[in-house]
Amino acid sequence: MSNKLKIGVVFGGKSPEHNISLLSARNVIDNIDRSQFDVVLLAIDKTGVWHYIDGELQLSNPGNAQTVALPKFENTICLSQNSGDHSIIDQATGECITKIDVLYPVLHGAFGEDGAIQGLAKVAGLPCVGCGILGSSAGMDKDVTKRLLRDSGIGIADFITLRKGYNEHLKYDEIKQKIGGELFIKPANLGSSVGVSFVDNEEDFIQAVKTGFEYDPKVIVEEKITGREIECAVLGNERPEASVIGEILPKTEWYTFENKYIDDDGAGLEIPAKLTEEETERARTIAIDTYINLECCGLTRVDMFLKTNGEIIVNEVNTLPGFTQISMFPKLWEHSGLKYQALITKLIQLALDKFENENKLKI
Repeated sequence: MSNKLKIGVVFGGKSPEHNISLLSARNVIDNIDRSQFDVVLLAIDKTGVWHYIDGELQLSNPGNAQTVALPKFENTICLSQNSGDHSIIDQATGECITKIDVLYPVLHGAFGEDGAIQGLAKVAGLPCVGCGILGSSAGMDKDVTKRLLRDSGIGIADFITLRKGYNEHLKYDEIKQKIGGELFIKPANLGSSVGVSFVDNEEDFIQAVKTGFEYDPKVIVEEKITGREIECAVLGNERPEASVIGEILPKTEWYTFENKYIDDDGAGLEIPAKLTEEETERARTIAIDTYINLECCGLTRVDMFLKTNGEIIVNEVNTLPGFTQISMFPKLWEHSGLKYQALITKLIQLALDKFENENKLKI
């Protein structure tokens, strides 16, 4: 019998970021240390149905990020919600296929990094890689993120939140008077630049808000910030550590979905960023302060702007950052001396440590 820990890598999902999840999962699966861990592949299709993959992950058109997809499955499974059971159950027979020791979500967007899968893991009594319920949900919702950071004295871009049924009809001219006419429109609970628009006139604003509401009942209207886009990867539980700082050098006006995932040459990455020692340490400190104030643990990428006046403001956080070949989080840690395989091992160990410490608490 193997003494290796069984890691349930779960990927796919109902989010618009489904395909990115598949690409990230492929990299995690290919790089996990098989001398320490056995991998159990748990695929969630676009309808939200769970499947067990007996063997390796085979993707349709794996070389094309726009058309990559899961193959068709006939079997469906469920993860036992009974605390401590850890069983993967075949829904057709009701029998246990296997058990897992750790749940490793490689899910982006809704149902994956918003606290949903983290809540399932907590109910099931499973160690779970990454942030917990609160950190995940707070980091996912851009409106809540900004309010918490503002309350903590951390710099953010000025913003206005539009809510369906409340103030969705706020006019462009009204917003322009408050935070300027060049604006980013973002669904509050999505990542990877999905549904994001840049506008500088009323006609485009109306369409961008309409697009944002297609993804979320809450839309963020944010002032345009002029500055250098810098990022920091944070890792740890009670004593988080910050990576070197990287800089995004997009070849378009702003860092789009295509720049991030589809076009390998869509943006340049400067790692480490050409910053002064003071700027570097300030950015790393802000990243850790952000991590702590948003109740993050395990891992998070903190995206910031360095303005021309030297001010650093936090743009967004990503509590389940991409792990594709061109993703910043693993690249930042690689440049900080932590290779891809060791990074994955570290994340699993952090999940086990967090689970052990939580079990010591009185409830």
